[in-house]
Amino acid sequence: MAQRCSGLICMLVQRPAGWLYRDYLSEITNEPIKNMRRLSNCVAAIVVMVLISLPALSQSVLSAIVKKDELRIGTSGTQPPFSMKSKTGELIGYEIDLAKALAKNLGVQLKLVEMPFSELMGALKAGKIDAIMSGMTITPERNMSALFAGPYVLSGKSILTTSGKLAEFQGGGAASDKKFKIACLKNSTSEQFAKEVMSKHEIIPVDSYNQAVEMILNGKADALVADKPICVITMLKNQSKELVMTEDPLTIEPIGMALPPNDPQFLNLVEKYLTSLELSGILQHLEKKWFDDGAWMLNVD
Repeated sequence: MAQRCSGLICMLVQRPAGWLYRDYLSEITNEPIKNMRRLSNCVAAIVVMVLISLPALSQSVLSAIVKKDELRIGTSGTQPPFSMKSKTGELIGYEIDLAKALAKNLGVQLKLVEMPFSELMGALKAGKIDAIMSGMTITPERNMSALFAGPYVLSGKSILTTSGKLAEFQGGGAASDKKFKIACLKNSTSEQFAKEVMSKHEIIPVDSYNQAVEMILNGKADALVADKPICVITMLKNQSKELVMTEDPLTIEPIGMALPPNDPQFLNLVEKYLTSLELSGILQHLEKKWFDDGAWMLNVD
């Protein structure tokens, strides 16, 4: 399905073709994988100890959720398989199912608040939503203004383009001096990545991935930078459009749930519920449903 596009990588990001996810893994995993679980357990224990030692801070968010019997989750609804619209207009996806499971465990009603991805952090800061579940990467910059539960998914950046455009990317010569148009989601880590490693090209921020794909198919953009699951799903949904993508992710990005910064008790509670969902096998079931089994695509346009 995905094609090896090493020429595309070198042309756009101007990095060696070996600068890939698998090379990074081989560099840091000198010890057996079983030791990684041991390290994870140690880190989890330290986090719990730190949370227990924290003084009692504001619990306004958690108190309001319990009082109103409502958990407001912000999502874009345009980031398959994390969140998207079904043919009937219903929000569905991996994080939508996860949000439903969390609300059920919390014993409150779930309210999904749909808005552009670029507006989600502002809405969280303004108190318009209680949390964000929208394929959001955990970054140091975002962690300065929000707490994060998770990660519950590991992703990475990929590049999506057409087979015809790929030949142009790999042409060399005059093509190496050409300025390409690169689409990416506004205010996302994809936009940040594109600006950092594709600075010689024209970066076009968009409000949704659907908009970016339309631009590529209509020749208004040359490529899309997005999380690998987004690129894979886009190819599956457009199998007759001759789309291609980089086979290996270019980065490692943890996806998690953004929470208000002033309520560590809320974070602690959500983390515990995420752990219980993992131990019960629910997270594994959701991963299989949304990332491995493509049957859900019959329910979307």
